[in-house]
Amino acid sequence: MLLLTCLRRTKTKNFYNEYVNKTPKKLKVIDAYLLYILLSGIVQFVYCLLVGTFPFNSFLSGFICCVSSFVLAVCLRLQVNQENKVDFAGITPERAYADFIFAQLVLHLVVMNFIG
Repeated sequence: MLLLTCLRRTKTKNFYNEYVNKTPKKLKVIDAYLLYILLSGIVQFVYCLLVGTFPFNSFLSGFICCVSSFVLAVCLRLQVNQENKVDFAGITPERAYADFIFAQLVLHLVVMNFIG
């Protein structure tokens, strides 16, 4: 049991050190945004469980917005990552950011209309 715990700690430290040393700052910023969106969705879901879903459209809009924003940010991270340059050869990072912003605008317009 102790050996497994030590192995987990070692792997976790190695993962963290590799992430800190090899990940570009742009991707770290996107990862921080992803963490924020994930935590925001969890807080909304826990609030829904504890308090209730009285304005159900508001809860649905907020939660769907979190999930959709998370998906869009993951797509942005995939497109901006230099290791995926072969897969997204025709898309420049500027184009990826512009697509992300446009998709976020459309998403938020839909969410605002759904809230009512």
